[in-house]
Amino acid sequence: MTIHKEGRTLLFVLLVVLFGLNWLLSYLMPGQELMLQIAVGISLVIYVLILQFFRNPVFEVKRDEKQILAPADGKVVVIEEADEPEYLKGRRIQVSIFMSPFNVHVNRMPAGGQISYFKYHPGKYLVAWHPKSSTENERTSIAVRMANGTEILFRQIAGALARRIKWYIKEGDVLGQGDEFGFIKFGSRVDIFLPQGTNVTVKVGDVTKGGRTVIAVLP
Repeated sequence: MTIHKEGRTLLFVLLVVLFGLNWLLSYLMPGQELMLQIAVGISLVIYVLILQFFRNPVFEVKRDEKQILAPADGKVVVIEEADEPEYLKGRRIQVSIFMSPFNVHVNRMPAGGQISYFKYHPGKYLVAWHPKSSTENERTSIAVRMANGTEILFRQIAGALARRIKWYIKEGDVLGQGDEFGFIKFGSRVDIFLPQGTNVTVKVGDVTKGGRTVIAVLP
């Protein structure tokens, strides 16, 4: 387990601020041991909570071109047929994964290949489970073309708390399955659009691990 680069500066600043506040309390309230211990305890809880937002597990990705891996840690909240009008232009199987503030926030490639499409959309910050969050919230749309020519599209979607989407790719880049492509601070949602006929191997309510859980098998 490592700390993700998106959190290192924030965690350092937070450590300095909390240390300064506790030192100031000890200076202003000499002899108030119980109050100081409570303040230190609260500071530790706050720091640990923020620290876990930026954890980045290290593991070996088991790559298989027929399998689609979960792009994020979270819970499956949608499995349905849906139109994808932005790039794929047709009916697809949509699988949506909701990331809570307590999940790992690293986003990983569900399949390996070349990034064939990328677009950032500014937008609203509706709660991630809102039906219109997929089309009205701040989001990115990313398509990958696999070696066999199959294209899948996935979206990072901001939520009420997640107001910072990060991505590390551009059109033309080639990434391996399970490689990190982005990060969403403090949770949100990732949608993935798969070809019709794909065998979805998860169900609504299942918990996924990004880069490890197989969510579908291509036809």
